[in-house]
Amino acid sequence: MIIQQISVFLENRPGTLAEVLEVLGEREVNIRAMSVADTADFGIVRFVVNRPAAVETLLRDAGFTVKSNQVLSLALHDQPGSLLRQVKRLGEAGINVEYFYAFAGGQADARIVFKVDDIERAAGMLGEEAAEVPEVYW
Repeated sequence: MIIQQISVFLENRPGTLAEVLEVLGEREVNIRAMSVADTADFGIVRFVVNRPAAVETLLRDAGFTVKSNQVLSLALHDQPGSLLRQVKRLGEAGINVEYFYAFAGGQADARIVFKVDDIERAAGMLGEEAAEVPEVYW
């Protein structure tokens, strides 16, 4: 399933992540998945939320630098080799995985969020696995 991801660009200093989370918490935004990547000076916080357009506006209005883009979400069986099989399929089709984040929690499935260079082709190729994620992003 193709979903929207919100990215927030932050100065890498104490308290900036808390500032973003405080804005989201005050508006009762429920974060469904999250990733933080950093360099020495800046970081990128990536969120999957159930109301991405509203959250993008909320964060912009709070003064943050925000970008929204499409990512591919998959539900995989939580067993050894599941992720490897999907990543190999993408690679063999010439689709580059730019980054991903994942989690498994209490269910039989693991959730994966992929950023790929050809999202429409990747979603079509992965078929049923890409369609298993509910509309509300879990």
